[in-house]
Amino acid sequence: MVFSSAVFLFFFLPVTLAAYYCAPRRWRNAVLLAVSLFFYGWGEPAYLLLMLAVILLNYAFGRVIASRRAEGKDAKGALALSVIVNLALLGWFKYAGFVAGSLRLLPGLGALPIPAVALPIGISFYIFQSMSYTIDVYRGDAPVQRDLVRFGTYVALFPQLIAGPIVRYKDVAEQLDNRRETRERFAAGVWLFVLGLGKKLLLANPMGQLWESLQTQPGTLAAWVGMVAYTLQIYYDFSGYSDMAIGLGRLFGFEFKINFDYPYISRSVTEFWRRWHISLSTWFREYVYIPLGGNRRGKARQLLNLLIVWLLTGLWHGASWNFVLWGLYYAVLLTLEKLFLGKWLEKLPGPCRAAPVFFTVALGWMLFYFEDLSALGAFLARLFTLTARSAHVDSLLLAYLPLLLAALLGATPLPKRLAGRVLQGKSGAIWQLVILVALLLLCTASLATQSYNPFIYFRF
Repeated sequence: MVFSSAVFLFFFLPVTLAAYYCAPRRWRNAVLLAVSLFFYGWGEPAYLLLMLAVILLNYAFGRVIASRRAEGKDAKGALALSVIVNLALLGWFKYAGFVAGSLRLLPGLGALPIPAVALPIGISFYIFQSMSYTIDVYRGDAPVQRDLVRFGTYVALFPQLIAGPIVRYKDVAEQLDNRRETRERFAAGVWLFVLGLGKKLLLANPMGQLWESLQTQPGTLAAWVGMVAYTLQIYYDFSGYSDMAIGLGRLFGFEFKINFDYPYISRSVTEFWRRWHISLSTWFREYVYIPLGGNRRGKARQLLNLLIVWLLTGLWHGASWNFVLWGLYYAVLLTLEKLFLGKWLEKLPGPCRAAPVFFTVALGWMLFYFEDLSALGAFLARLFTLTARSAHVDSLLLAYLPLLLAALLGATPLPKRLAGRVLQGKSGAIWQLVILVALLLLCTASLATQSYNPFIYFRF
């Protein structure tokens, strides 16, 4: 079940809201846990037991870690065991086939069987959230959660269960116990959810269709426009989903941190990763980069830490060599920025810095997209070999040009600034309602006519 589906919008969400707000306050976490498990079981019934096992295991690890800390005993062993168990589960379900397939390339291991293990939806997200809980409890950054229902709600909460944002336990520990739903927060949640839905259905999906159409077309222009289309698709797809997730959280009284902050206006690759998938970047910084020493042990150690973090970031996104290369790609770029490129970029005017960063990121998305490295090589050859386009490419570009320009503009803060001016004053609330209704009608019409409706980050 995806947020941009009719069954979610017109059945699951209304029923869930009714059940939640009709329940006494003390039962609302239980309602959320029940509907979240139903939500997950709808798409992954075979792995619902895995989700429950992760909840129970990490709840128990948290209790043991807190108990040993309270008794003045060393809790490192319990923490290490919790990390090992979580990573073992993630490793088996996500990387067993990749590791076995890679080992088969070695001499004498060609007959090694490859385990057929299906990837549970959202496992990378809820495993990382569970790990943040035990680490936060060990560090003393958050209190242990003694209520199993509340802890289960944290791990399984359906708004951010499938594709994030990754919510660290210390950021929502207080909200699990003492949140308060308000009209203002609910209204803000509805607005953000509908905005995210519009990003997904009205921009991400058409950009994805343009990208798929142009992949098979000849010509250098088709390759370049296709690359830009995919760059926009993945942004609107994931940021739209994150907006919907944050908006849904507000409907139930939760406040999650933003996950995207106009990343395509970044003036360096470092800045890009402060604006893109912020929850993942924060997780790796807090739980990997800083514990490794961060930038506190000299330049050489900092660069090694960057390499480790970006190899892990690439692997987190997928069990394939293209993701490893994608992680290395950013490790190299960030290393160059730390050594000399960053100082050189700072001397350029803003637009002259943003344009090469956008191109660099767009090129990186090709590494991200093509799991077949030979297909990647063929596409890169099209990018950098001047060839003529077909008449069909011209008609495609003409048909999609208004949406392409709208998507490029929407990836900047300008529309938000203009909307802020329009929505001020006495008429602002009326205009907001008009925009909201118009977006809903357009999204409903889109749902009725579109068959193309993937979510890119569901496979992670």
